[in-house]
Amino acid sequence: MTDAAAKDNGDQTLAASLATHLRQAIIAGRFEPGARLRLDDLRSEFGVSLSPLREALTGLGAERLVDVEAQRGFRVPPVSEKALKEITRLRVEFESMALRAAIDNGDLDWESQVAGALHRLRRTGRAPSGDGLEEWEKAHRAFHMSLLSASAMPLLLNFCSVLHDHSDRYRRMFLKTHAGDRDVPGEHDRIAELTMSRQADAACDLLRQHIGRTGENVRLALTATTL
Repeated sequence: MTDAAAKDNGDQTLAASLATHLRQAIIAGRFEPGARLRLDDLRSEFGVSLSPLREALTGLGAERLVDVEAQRGFRVPPVSEKALKEITRLRVEFESMALRAAIDNGDLDWESQVAGALHRLRRTGRAPSGDGLEEWEKAHRAFHMSLLSASAMPLLLNFCSVLHDHSDRYRRMFLKTHAGDRDVPGEHDRIAELTMSRQADAACDLLRQHIGRTGENVRLALTATTL
């Protein structure tokens, strides 16, 4: 491998790592909706050059987690009721489709993965902030994605992952000022139970309700305050 090729590989790896950190920061609400992402500030914070930073932000732009403005730089996307309704609707349709396919295709290893992800989620208490909250968020995401993982449709899974990121950004805004209004852990348990017992219609219906109710709760809260 030439020095130039090694440098390119290093920049790509760094850009991927930066994208992961920036994605997490945007979803967690560290940057306000509509805030400008100043390259000099980010470069200083992460100790990197402009090239991998721009590559990371451009990649997040492809996921619509960053708005790329020609000649004006990068911004965090604003929030809107319209966008939230679209995100929720797409999650409902895509994740129920992926879950049905996973139930059709999944084997014992997949069932074990779902059971393990549910167990970790149960044991990870959701703290109001800090590391405890982040650990719960990771476990929550891992559980939802484990349900879909046997779908054998990687493109659909990628769409589901990106939509989950967008949904989480809105949901975490909501959770800063609101407590849960229902037995979400119980819903997780029931979705997993129906999934592993291969009751596809019931599992998909409950998943659709689970996603839809969360989206509606967030929508009502946001329209009553900032939107």
